[in-house]
Amino acid sequence: MFKFNRKIHKSVADGSVVEVSEIDGVRSLYLGSATIQSSMKVRAPFELELAYSRGMMGFLLFSNQVKNVLTIGLGGGSVAKYIHQYCPEIKQTIVEINPQVIATARSHFYVPENDTSLNIIEGDGIAYLAKNRASAYVLMIDAFDALGIPPDFCSQDFFDNCEMALTDDGIFAMNLWGSDKNFDVYLQRIEQSFENKVLMLPTGKPGNIVMFGFKHLPDMHIVNLRERAKLLERSHKIEFLSFLEKLCQHNPHNNKQFFLE
Repeated sequence: MFKFNRKIHKSVADGSVVEVSEIDGVRSLYLGSATIQSSMKVRAPFELELAYSRGMMGFLLFSNQVKNVLTIGLGGGSVAKYIHQYCPEIKQTIVEINPQVIATARSHFYVPENDTSLNIIEGDGIAYLAKNRASAYVLMIDAFDALGIPPDFCSQDFFDNCEMALTDDGIFAMNLWGSDKNFDVYLQRIEQSFENKVLMLPTGKPGNIVMFGFKHLPDMHIVNLRERAKLLERSHKIEFLSFLEKLCQHNPHNNKQFFLE
């Protein structure tokens, strides 16, 4: 059956284009290109529609003590909404440079207003990182524009600053595009910044790849991670067991634990 893609919002300011369309009950955000930046089911706005957004929640596999999350890049706010709804004990700061994105996320994607556990800041994420060292338990980077990842978000200096923004037991998570011609370069830079304490989680074919980096290694025993994945699946609609299997397929291990040093 033909599915009609209905455009429901468009804003243009200072050369930036933010659009929202809806098809078959799924609403999506676009930033001046045909690439979907964020999606949600209108009837289930707090669930994670896209696999990569569920993959970003993989940090829960590695710690049950997450106190705060710093996110650079809001988009449609899928992960921010999910944490706010289902992990209310985690305090979030999200830094988004484009005021149109913030306004659209709230008007069309049910992103809540700021409160004691959610603080969305309009500002430069790179400058924020530089001023807030050793402060983030989890740092998530999901910064795309119409052309892909901005150059300033994939330099060696940037990844070094990400590592320095983490607390001693901090976890880094970044959404990359697997077909990006520079993917291997970005991977090598992340590995350098995190001294090879890095895991790769493909969430689609060829699609998005979530990179995890660790300030210090958490428990990497696969049997323990599998038990934690089972426990997490009782309270989250996220395929943690499947993600763990993908981690095993794409990262060095000996069937007992991952080798990251």
